[in-house]
Amino acid sequence: MFAPAIELYPGSHTRFSMIKSIHGTLQACHPDYALIRVGGFGIQVFAPATTISHLGETGTEVGLHTHFHMREDGITLYGFLSEMDRDAFEQLIAISGVGPRVALSLLSIMDATTLYQAIADEDQQRLGMAKGVGKRLAAQLILALKGKLPSIVPAGTVSGVPTGKVQAEALEALIGLGYSNAEAQAAISKIPLSKP
Repeated sequence: MFAPAIELYPGSHTRFSMIKSIHGTLQACHPDYALIRVGGFGIQVFAPATTISHLGETGTEVGLHTHFHMREDGITLYGFLSEMDRDAFEQLIAISGVGPRVALSLLSIMDATTLYQAIADEDQQRLGMAKGVGKRLAAQLILALKGKLPSIVPAGTVSGVPTGKVQAEALEALIGLGYSNAEAQAAISKIPLSKP
């Protein structure tokens, strides 16, 4: 029988425990969250489109790296396919003016590696493709994160992901064909990396 796992760790900046991962049965997928059954509970886990699109069919077992977010108006759990994506989310929401919604929007159109590459390249156009990110916020993201990039992304390298202009045009075309913004972003996130 499946034994669900919830790992609890003491939070470094709160008095409360932090849920760092969730493992359970996928009950439902929605554009911005998944419902995961753990024991007798159905837990709502908000996630970027890149994560939602990779969860698979309902009834399958899934595992996500999570961020437990507590505010005065509620408690929310955010889930990600990789620890790196979760870490990028946590870096983003630590920036003044960037909330979970904007962070999810960014990670819905690019994974953490692509995000860090855009920061390293100071690619405001690519960052600005995310809903809620204008030129000013894109510049702020670059300023705040430029010196804090993981060593896996050397500054100035060229990734195999299409350029911001190409992605922006593809996003605009998909929306023009009737796809929702979330569906279009999820489709673009599945574009495979080309070999250099």
